[in-house]
This record gives sequence, structure tokens and C-alpha cells, in this order.
Amino acid sequence: MSDAGAGVRASGSPDSRAAAQWLHRQARRIRGPLVRTAVLSALQACALVAQAWVLSALLVAGVFAHAPLTRLWPLWLTLLVLALLRLVIAVSARRAAFRGAQRLAQTLRARLLHGAQALGPYGLRAQASGDLITRLVDGIEAILGYFARYLPQMLAAVLVPSLLVLCILPVDWLSGLILLLTAPLIPLFMVLVGRAAARASEHRYAQLTRLGATFIEALGGLLTLRQLGAAERFAVRLESESEAYRTLTMQVLRVAFLSALVLEFFAMVSIAIVAVLIGFRLLWGELPLRAGLFVLLLAPEFYLPLRALGAQRHTRMDALAAAQHLASFDATAPAPDAAAAAAAPVFCGSSPQIRLEGVTYRHPGREAGVRECDLVLRPGQVTALVGTTGSGKSTLLSLLLGFVAPEHGRILVDGADLARHDLTEWRKCLAWVPQQAHIFEGTVRENLLLAEPGAAAAALSRAVEVSGFAEVLARLPGGWDTVLGERGLGLSGGELQRLALARALLRERASVWLLDEPTAHLDDAGARAIEALIRAVAARRTVLLAVHRLAAARSADWLVVLRNGRIVEQGVPLELERTGGAFSALLQAEQS
Repeated sequence: MSDAGAGVRASGSPDSRAAAQWLHRQARRIRGPLVRTAVLSALQACALVAQAWVLSALLVAGVFAHAPLTRLWPLWLTLLVLALLRLVIAVSARRAAFRGAQRLAQTLRARLLHGAQALGPYGLRAQASGDLITRLVDGIEAILGYFARYLPQMLAAVLVPSLLVLCILPVDWLSGLILLLTAPLIPLFMVLVGRAAARASEHRYAQLTRLGATFIEALGGLLTLRQLGAAERFAVRLESESEAYRTLTMQVLRVAFLSALVLEFFAMVSIAIVAVLIGFRLLWGELPLRAGLFVLLLAPEFYLPLRALGAQRHTRMDALAAAQHLASFDATAPAPDAAAAAAAPVFCGSSPQIRLEGVTYRHPGREAGVRECDLVLRPGQVTALVGTTGSGKSTLLSLLLGFVAPEHGRILVDGADLARHDLTEWRKCLAWVPQQAHIFEGTVRENLLLAEPGAAAAALSRAVEVSGFAEVLARLPGGWDTVLGERGLGLSGGELQRLALARALLRERASVWLLDEPTAHLDDAGARAIEALIRAVAARRTVLLAVHRLAAARSADWLVVLRNGRIVEQGVPLELERTGGAFSALLQAEQS
């Protein structure tokens, strides 16, 4: 079980700084929307100044000068127009920020998903599924709030007070000076409480990833938990993880509420100081009434963006906590090779010759894999891989599928180095039948069309007929529209294997077939039928077949024996059987 919070560091740690730098790089991608938001915030501040000036004039004329209402309607109309203008500007600013953040989130999610796909099955084994889901869902949502709310508010907190104080200073320099001196108290307190808020948010996000990983593991292994009688114990553990997450969430909220309360206190005290001084100076006749009202109207607006920024502080903390995980995943995920994509050859024209020259790959943390493999897969032939469990058969198939890249050596397809070309194009030429085919939630037709979305009805019928799945299809209650549960719930292992073979047959342009024990879940009659099918397919394709039942290897054209990741023997099966070598020893061990 992975510990998603093992890498959490305190605020100001290298992880936090790296996360902040990563967020800054992402912000550059939406520079245009952020600039528009800043301009709109400045326009809103200008409209606010004009509104305060008009309102102060209206109050002086109407309340103190007792001017008739018929003379004040232009001021009322101007005030209404300015209020509507501020509303339109505010809505436009929020919309611009949200659209930019949403576009960035979509781009980032697509890039991370591409990175996850590029890591392949072996790379994703190091990622707990629940942890990965939390990153790509909740993590992206956390940074969406950062770009949609926190960054625009930070821009407003810089621009709006600056513009307001520039307008206040010519009218009342003393009030402007007080505002300038008290304004830094709010950011200073935000920095002081920032460390506690950062630690709380990091621990909360780490607990969220643990909770997600625990839940996904419990869901995926529910049958095993029931069988072992451990479901109740796992439920208690899940409840404990949920309670820990609730506690940490409340800690984050307490820090957020405390910081907001103190920020409100500083803002109110500062406004009170400005108001008291203006009151005394009005009493002493040192300040015109309209100027005093103008400053009093703008003083709360001066602190409002700073207070709002403090209220969004937890959004930044959540984003930093999420960014630590997203940045590390983004850094390890391989980026698409544009040069390779541009030079991608068309492999699918005919069955190619595939040559492995000194190919070596070792799994991280262990020695298993393949070492110094030299092998030629010839067109029109069935090449069988045999060996005990852990000998390297699945690794060799994964290398050909492009799930992992050789550490040494190279794979040549008709003389072209596979490492220099686009793997997406290469996989279009492959038909892959794993030992345990994955079935997705959906109908039989939808699961088959995954292999060839544009396949016609005739091609679907031909594929299920040749693979032997037609008999299974006839027994299903809904026929083609029968909904299969996730992982093929409702079908036996042999039926799932025939469905996987039907998928492969749909890919008529696939010139290379890679199969991992396609007859593992079939009876003898079914196995012989599939072996005959593979022989027929091999006439027009290059076929590599990993087998565990050695009887299936005897019908291959070429046999390769693997032991501890090395090719120890290869040749025609019947000849290898007579020589008394590695293949003969495997046969004797199986028979005994």
C-alpha cells in the first residue's frame, strides 16, 4: 500500500518552492486572460473612484446644501450608470479568469493523461491507482481555484489599492499616508500565518490521496476481502482514514477562519483611524466636507481586495499541496516526441521483419527482465516464446508493444529503429491479445469496436464467427447489445479470450500479432481451434506467441526458449525436441 503523504514537506521546503515554480510556469500559459483580468480590475477601480466622487457630491448637495431633487437627477443617473458599469466589469473579469483557468486545467489534465499513457503498464505500476485518480481529479480542481480565484484576486489586491491611494493622496495626503502605512499589516500577517496554513493544507491533501488510494484498493479487492473475512477490518480502516481527513479539513478551516478574523480586525482598526482623524479635521475645519466623504467612501474599498486575498489564502495552500504531486508526476511523465512523430513511417503496409539486436531491459528495483536478446521475427511465421514464469516472456512482449524502451540494444522493424519513430503509429499496426483481456463497462459491440471504431457490421460478424465467439453471442440475452460488466463480469475466462481474439481479428490492417497465451482458458478442442486460427493468420502477418502450455509451441514455425531473461535456445520445435536441450527439458518437466 502506497503512502501518498510520504513526500510532504513543510512550507518553504524544496518541494514547496518547486511547486510554486511549477504553478508560475503554468500561469504563463494563460498570460492573456490574466492581463485582461488585470485591465478590467483597473477599470473597475476607476469606476469605483468616479462613483465615490459622484456620491460624495450627491450627499453634500442633497443632505447638507438641501438642494431640490429636480437638480440632483443627473447625479443619480450618473451613479446608476457607474454602478451598472462596475457590475459589468466585475462579471467580465471573473469570466475571463475562469475561462483561462478552465482552459489551462483542460490542457494540463490532457497532458498528464498523455503522460500516464506514455508511462505504460510498467510505469504505472509504481503509481497507486487511487493516488493517481486523486491527482488527476481533485488535484486539478485544486489548482483550478488557484488560477480562477487566487491569482485574479492577487492582481486586484495590487492594482486596486494602488489606484485608490493615488486618487486619495491629492485630496487628503494624511489619509493617504495612513492607508499606505497600515496596508502592509495585512500581507505581513498573511505571511506569518502562511506557514501554519501551508502545513495544514499539505497534510490535508496527503490524507486525501491516502483516502483515495485506500478506497480504490478496497473497491478493487472487495471479493478477496470478503473471501478472507477482512472486509469489516478494511471498513474500519477506511472509516479511520475518513475521520483523519475530516479532522485535517477542520484544521484548515480553523486556520482560514482565524486569519480572516484577524485580517478583518486590522482592516476595521485602520478604517476607524482614518474615520476618526477625518472627523476631527472636519470639526476643526481643516478638511472640506466633500473631500472627507470621498475618502471615507474609498477607505473600506481600499482594504477590501486585501481582505478578499486573505480569504483566498487557503486556495493557494491547497493548490501548492496539489502542485507538489502534480509537478513530480509531470516531471517524470515522458513528453511526446515531436520529431519522432514527424518521421513516423508507415509500418502497416505488409508483414514486417522484426529484429532485436542485443536488447536489454531490467525492471527498476529488481533484476528480472531480458538481457542481450538477439532475435528475428520473420513475416509469415509463428514464433513461439517458452520459458518458466519470470523468464522474460512478458517483458519481451512489452518491449515490442512500446510499453518500455530498451536500456541497451535496439528493435528494428524492416530495418527502421523503433526508438526513433512514433509509437502511436507503430501500435496501429499491432493486434494484441493479452493473457487476461480487459473488458470495459459497455455492450459487446462497444467492446469490440474499441479495436476498430469504424468497423462495418459484416466485419464484426466475421470476427466473432472466426474467433468462435459467435456461439457465446447467441446465448447472451441481448446479443450484440448485451451489457458486459467491468472486467467482463458474466463471461467465463475462455469466452473473454475469444472476445479478445475477435478484437484482434477486427484490426485487419494489423500486420503484427502479439499474443500472450491465448489458449490459457480454453479446453483442448478450443485450444486446437485457436491454434489453427493463428496458423491461418500467420500467412499474412508476423506473429509472436508467448505460450505456457508447451504442446502449443510444437506447432510454431520457430521456437525461442528464455531462461532468466536470456535466449538459451532457438530453432525449429521438432529439432529442438530431439536435441535434448532446454526445450526438451521443459517438456519432460511438464510431462512429469
